[in-house]
Amino acid sequence: MNDYVTRLLALVGDRDPLAVLEATPSRLEDLFWQLGEKGLDRSYGEGKWTARQIFVHLADAEIAYAFRLRQVLSQEDHRVQTFDERRWMELHRGFDAPLALELFRALRLWNLRLLGSLEAEQWARTAVHPERGAESLELMVKLLAGHDGNHIQQLEQIARG
Repeated sequence: MNDYVTRLLALVGDRDPLAVLEATPSRLEDLFWQLGEKGLDRSYGEGKWTARQIFVHLADAEIAYAFRLRQVLSQEDHRVQTFDERRWMELHRGFDAPLALELFRALRLWNLRLLGSLEAEQWARTAVHPERGAESLELMVKLLAGHDGNHIQQLEQIARG
């Protein structure tokens, strides 16, 4: 297991990943209001994304995961398509965080509805990630929950100033 996967799984720990995914939209909204307009343009470190960029990235990642989950569930021997998050970010210069948050919330609800409808054997379906190898849908969902936790920590750090 690579360091990225280990770090994201550690952020989830023994918590139910679906509960983590369900809690994220309201936590993001709380952080959005805490940050305010000026806080959205602050970063958590030199050369790191601003809060605004993190909100945009979370919307993009939810788009990617929505596609990825559906591909794994509907195709045999699926090979995951990765995306270059930095290049995607370049497409969104000047996009607003409120719209990103609204998109994230809608897609997350849609994805949770799908995940909540799955049978046990569907959670075991696998796909090949080009950088990490075979991953079950269950692992993908845990990684998504860890991804949420990672970016929430960054936003919390920005909010603390």
